[in-house]
Amino acid sequence: MAVALYVHHSQYNTVSFSKPEKSRVCSCPQCLTDGDPWFWELINSAPQPFLSEDYETSEDDFKWWKGVQWEKRNFTLYNATLSKLFQVIPRVPGVVGSSPDRCRTCAVVGNSGNLNGSSYGSLIDGHDIVIRMNRGLTKGYEEDVGKKTTHHVMYPQSAMRLDNSSRLVFVPFNIYDLQWIINLFSSLFHLENRAKSSNRIANKDLVMILNPAFMRYVHEAWLDKKGRYPSTGFIAVALSMQMCDEINVFGFGADRDGNWNHYFEQIKNKKLRTGPHAGNHEYTIIEELHNKEKIQFFVPQ
Repeated sequence: MAVALYVHHSQYNTVSFSKPEKSRVCSCPQCLTDGDPWFWELINSAPQPFLSEDYETSEDDFKWWKGVQWEKRNFTLYNATLSKLFQVIPRVPGVVGSSPDRCRTCAVVGNSGNLNGSSYGSLIDGHDIVIRMNRGLTKGYEEDVGKKTTHHVMYPQSAMRLDNSSRLVFVPFNIYDLQWIINLFSSLFHLENRAKSSNRIANKDLVMILNPAFMRYVHEAWLDKKGRYPSTGFIAVALSMQMCDEINVFGFGADRDGNWNHYFEQIKNKKLRTGPHAGNHEYTIIEELHNKEKIQFFVPQ
């Protein structure tokens, strides 16, 4: 059965089958949005992926986001927190749009144990943009996962230290997470905690905050509302479609033994699955995108 890649009865389901009236957007042999009008419309219907000082979150999107992890506080505090946030991090995220003068390639690297022994490292590092997520290590695993990272998607509980040139793509699930970022990069905070000032996890000038409306769009338009909310990995795949012209995906799904584990650790709980996320459904959609030749999905044999 084919997987629907947009949702009926949602705010994102307006699909036009007329051909988009625009010039070619990239110089690749095949751009991401070439061909199927339905796919172009799905990508084009996305809200702004990242928060910025001049973006106003709708109260409806905020209410949806509150339910992700049962945030109890109100819209007024959310907006006040954002005002403080943009005094600390860039007011406008560093997003560069597509251009007919370039072909921007993107590798989205998940953390699946199926990467062990894959020898994908050099292939991954050959991309213009390399997106990793959560505790996706590279040191010691370079042959299989590469060593280049341009964007790293994570939230407080999955945070790890990044090098000074990698962009932190921060996924907030509640207001506390936004306050965590403020505290992390606040000059006053580090003056009061001198011992911790050398342990900043990322370059504050390269921080990008996921828009709650984009998380909702992924959940409704891509995942048909399956799972409580999208996984960080699937959010990264959806983000790549807003940033890149050609997309290759690595390290998603279970390992060869059917375990949902990570390449950088030995799992003890063999029954570990995907928690609140619809892992199998997300995997099926990635496979369908591969079959439709929108992305290339690498699965080691």
